[in-house]
Amino acid sequence: MSYLQYFQIPELDRRLLKVWLRNKDVFMKNIKLNFLPPFLEPILYLVAMGFGLGTFVDDIGGVSYAQFIAPALIAVSVMYASFFECTYSSYVRMYYQKTFDAIIATPLIIEDVIAGELFWGATRSTINALVMVPVIAAFGLIDLKYALLIIPFAFLAGLLFACIGMCFTALTPNIMVLEYPALLFITPMFLFSGTFFPLEVLPEPIQYFAFAFLPLTHIVRVIRSIAYGSLELSLLSSLLWIFMASLLFFVLSMNLMKKKLIV
Repeated sequence: MSYLQYFQIPELDRRLLKVWLRNKDVFMKNIKLNFLPPFLEPILYLVAMGFGLGTFVDDIGGVSYAQFIAPALIAVSVMYASFFECTYSSYVRMYYQKTFDAIIATPLIIEDVIAGELFWGATRSTINALVMVPVIAAFGLIDLKYALLIIPFAFLAGLLFACIGMCFTALTPNIMVLEYPALLFITPMFLFSGTFFPLEVLPEPIQYFAFAFLPLTHIVRVIRSIAYGSLELSLLSSLLWIFMASLLFFVLSMNLMKKKLIV
């Protein structure tokens, strides 16, 4: 398989919805358990860091520390939900539960399975945002009438991380290796994407690296702007970055997984 074949545009069919619906049905069976983490997570972070540590931190850009980190917590949850859904969860369905083999034995094809997994990963991010936005708004840290726009944006952001996660799933030889992208890729983004402090306090080379290569940097920037109701034309660069990266990794993840499943 030549390198160019990894970037072949995949053919999508509405059959992928059957895979999406299958994952949704499994999710709904444990709906109370699945909704608990995105409900409790922002409360714990806000109490510990926003209202605890935040008492020792001056205002940042004219907002309190709690208001500064609140939108970033949504962005982090969006990242975690789709990335881990399309790494660990997809790997378990693929190798241990043999779900992929069972689905492919039906009239569905490999592309339907992969695309269905990716769109379900994006949906998990959207669900997390749907739960977290009202919780954080209840603390008075974001403007709900603007923050509701975060929910549809979470699908695009989630799709990006779902595709990146699926690339790692396609390349990993066993489930234990998935710890490395979580440690070496997700954790640095969690810390150095403007989540808990402004990027401007970092050395310039790190700032450039964050804007050029860390998706969470752009997602935090967009969600924070939406939450504050300060939508500006300068956000178009981040939106374009996210859209182009999503398109690139969608195509790449589809072809990498197709090769893995066929071989």
